[in-house]
Amino acid sequence: MSMAGNLRKVTGLSRVGGLSRVARLARRRPRVDLSHPARSPLGSSVVNCVTYHGGVRAPATGDLVEAVRQVRKSGDGFVWLGLHEPTNQEFAGIAELFDLHPLAVEDAVEAHQRPKVERYGEVLFAVFKTVCYVEHEELTATSEVVDTGEIMAFVGADFVITVRHGRHGSLGPVREGLEADPQQLTKGPSAVLHAIADHVVDDYLAVIDSVQADIDQVETDVFAETGARVDPGRIYQLKRELLELKRAVVPLGRPLLELADRPMRVIEPEIQAYFRDVSDHLLRATEQIAAFDELLNSILQAHLAQVTVAQNEDMRKITAWAAVIAVPTMVCGVYGMNFDHMPELHWRFGYGLVIGVISVACLVLYRGFRRNGWL
Repeated sequence: MSMAGNLRKVTGLSRVGGLSRVARLARRRPRVDLSHPARSPLGSSVVNCVTYHGGVRAPATGDLVEAVRQVRKSGDGFVWLGLHEPTNQEFAGIAELFDLHPLAVEDAVEAHQRPKVERYGEVLFAVFKTVCYVEHEELTATSEVVDTGEIMAFVGADFVITVRHGRHGSLGPVREGLEADPQQLTKGPSAVLHAIADHVVDDYLAVIDSVQADIDQVETDVFAETGARVDPGRIYQLKRELLELKRAVVPLGRPLLELADRPMRVIEPEIQAYFRDVSDHLLRATEQIAAFDELLNSILQAHLAQVTVAQNEDMRKITAWAAVIAVPTMVCGVYGMNFDHMPELHWRFGYGLVIGVISVACLVLYRGFRRNGWL
């Protein structure tokens, strides 16, 4: 096969879909082995490109267009193309090859989208928010607890395109799990979409378990004897990170219900039952997040109450000592006025008597305050 023919298959479909303009562009691009995880004719964003026939992974051809042509010619199997943070230029050829809607392409490239499911003709576009627990030795007022990313999926009758954003959320385990279950893969691209949704929701539950450990630690510290000294910034930081987790989890509820209940041509009816199971797991995650939010509010209120009680105790102690010190201050103030005619001023035992009276008065006040819990 000539070099021009290979180039045409890499970036355009001159004979599949009538994309003559893409075919002309292809003649000016070098042929690159697409099966290599770090190389792509569209840049370095391609993670993997695999063809599946009958639930089994087909040998890599290194040629995306040829793989698509064979799948559409045979009417069996599908292509799974995985990308990581592609640019507009890198994604342009793929968008034209699979006839993707410009609005969905823009969302996939720009990211920062809410979880959603949209239909563009025969193509389903889904957005999932991924989360990752950030390990830390000790929770502080500035600790990052939850890191978020995104996975976008274009699902057609014979292809799946996944676009990942962020430092985590690798779909390698999803691919390996599906390849270990060929019967599930025979259900087509919708099985891949379910596996991605299930993987994302499982990560939610794992992160929630880790966040619960942080909340339990803060709760223990707050209700310890030195709870009033706990930095409230730790509680506020947990609430902020929990809000970030909530923004990723809660909006996914409606899209999953649509996938589970709403008839869609690209979603096999048998797969919809699996989406209902994922929706149940998501509901559990949502309920746990709501419970954590309420618990943190209670912990924060308890901490503020402890601070108030500690401040009141300090004020009582200060007031009690001020009352005790007021007695010698008053007596010494009176005798410090230097009048000639003052009681017992020239008496031999006057000094000792005054000191004794001051000591007894201070002792009585001290015992009284101790008995009432002020000191």
